[in-house]
Amino acid sequence: MKKTIAIIAVLSFSTGLLISCAGPTRVETDYGTSYKLQKMNQIANPEAEKNLKPVEGLDNRATAAAVNKYHKEFEKQEKAPSYIFNLGTTGK
Repeated sequence: MKKTIAIIAVLSFSTGLLISCAGPTRVETDYGTSYKLQKMNQIANPEAEKNLKPVEGLDNRATAAAVNKYHKEFEKQEKAPSYIFNLGTTGK
């Protein structure tokens, strides 16, 4: 009697494990959805490539200032001070 109950318990446990592993998980089903949504949200005008008109809105001086500011960001800048805290010795 005890042997049959133990066998039934082991079989039902094994069956439960197999059933739980059979289907796809929530992560597998939604894999890549976040990336696709972000990509679509970042595209302001999907038809922009068909517009062949020149870009208007910035004059030469404003554009030159923006480009110069952009290039200055890559120039060598001094490092920010770093702080080292000694909390003790190694005891050697």
